Amino acid sequence: MAEVKLSGQALLADVGAANPPAGSLAFWWMGQGSVIVKGAGRVLYIDPYLNPDPRRQTPPLLKPEEVTNADFVLLTHDHSDHIDPHAIPGIAKASPQARFVVSWPNVARLESLGVRLDRILGLGHGATLQEEGVTIHGFKSKHEFFDEDPELGFPHMGYVVDLAGARFYHPGDTIPWEGMIAGLKALAPQAAFLPINGRDGERYRRHTIGNCTFQESVDIAGEVGLKLAVPVHYDMFAGNPGSPPDFLDYLNAKYPEVDSWVGMAGERVERRLA
Repeated sequence: MAEVKLSGQALLADVGAANPPAGSLAFWWMGQGSVIVKGAGRVLYIDPYLNPDPRRQTPPLLKPEEVTNADFVLLTHDHSDHIDPHAIPGIAKASPQARFVVSWPNVARLESLGVRLDRILGLGHGATLQEEGVTIHGFKSKHEFFDEDPELGFPHMGYVVDLAGARFYHPGDTIPWEGMIAGLKALAPQAAFLPINGRDGERYRRHTIGNCTFQESVDIAGEVGLKLAVPVHYDMFAGNPGSPPDFLDYLNAKYPEVDSWVGMAGERVERRLA
């Protein structure tokens, strides 16, 4: 379980107060793969998982109706801790200005959750969106498999996002795939939020689909040449943990030049990246 520093209105006030300069960003990890990122005067929610499921080990930091400040909501794939059917309708109503970014195969899923089509931005691997000072690159993820739709493309979509020169990568859930490092180097993220819960046969048999191990995420960080690596997706469910201390130990041993952060959910972190 992750400790919580800020939640509810106190968290929203902290997001509102943050004003990272060009080349910098602020972020608040919310547990699992959920992150709020602020930069270039914009607030992005990535995979906001707000369902008060009793199985959660890290509580939801916000109620969907409290999310009034979203400019963009980036959603990586259609699992309920990433595209949260409890959260999406409430966020869409509370933040009428928000645009929702998803892979093309998940556009219909967003519509089914009550998001109007004119607020949904579909994105494919290798495509780029430029909206109101934010540049978003689609970068496919392999969630055990690519599961590519022959017409619509890849359903599991990571993003490389540029906010006034501060560029970060969030894959959602992924395992390494051929060409991944070269593709990321070409997009040149300076920071990344990387899953570390790993995978094994026992979890796969109970339909807990796998992720990078902590070693694989460390090697992604080091080989891409990140300035900042943030481990995520390790805290939420008892049967699917990861180990931040192991991540940090391996990162510090192998790539000591890469900075890292592990801390409390709802804690503001600011970093200059450019």
